[in-house]
Amino acid sequence: MNKLHIEHTEDTPKVILSKEEGHFEISGRSLPEDATSFYAPILSWLEEYSKNENESTVFKVNLEYFNTASSKLILDVFTQLEEIKNVKVQWFFHDDDEDMEEAGEEFSEIIDIEFELIPV
Repeated sequence: MNKLHIEHTEDTPKVILSKEEGHFEISGRSLPEDATSFYAPILSWLEEYSKNENESTVFKVNLEYFNTASSKLILDVFTQLEEIKNVKVQWFFHDDDEDMEEAGEEFSEIIDIEFELIPV
């Protein structure tokens, strides 16, 4: 399975999805002009990964900011993760950023997977 690597820009997050390395990460800022198009390859990759997943998967999310359109697609990513066995989301946030902490708490209440909030 090919690695998906998207470099960050001012408006889009860095994405690394690598089955072989066991590296699953979205980090940075998510304000793409077309969130659906940006997140489409991520959702497709995760759908394919769910057919032949690793023994365990830790999906790291370290976003500084995301807009409303990204919020919906991030939820879609988490919903896709629900199809994977033995998966955990690690939600990183700056310890003084209440908005990102609350966003993580809200996502954790909506999805049915292990969710860890990690202040940094």
